[in-house]
Amino acid sequence: MRDGINLARRGIPAVALVTEEFLPQSVFVAQASGMPDIPRIILPHPIAGTGKEAMRKVAESYVPAMLTALGRPA
Repeated sequence: MRDGINLARRGIPAVALVTEEFLPQSVFVAQASGMPDIPRIILPHPIAGTGKEAMRKVAESYVPAMLTALGRPA
């Protein structure tokens, strides 16, 4: 969340990737940072430790949402 906020503050298009488990914390951090509307994509939890193939499938399935969140055609 903080990385996305820091990039957005520098004028770099950013979208935060947050797993379901950490959604409440992401809302808090975004609000506390003064950027409550920063784009974020909610991913399934857990991602870490699921293996390269599972991570690849998740990454590929969320690319269209990431591009849309960045204001680009999917």
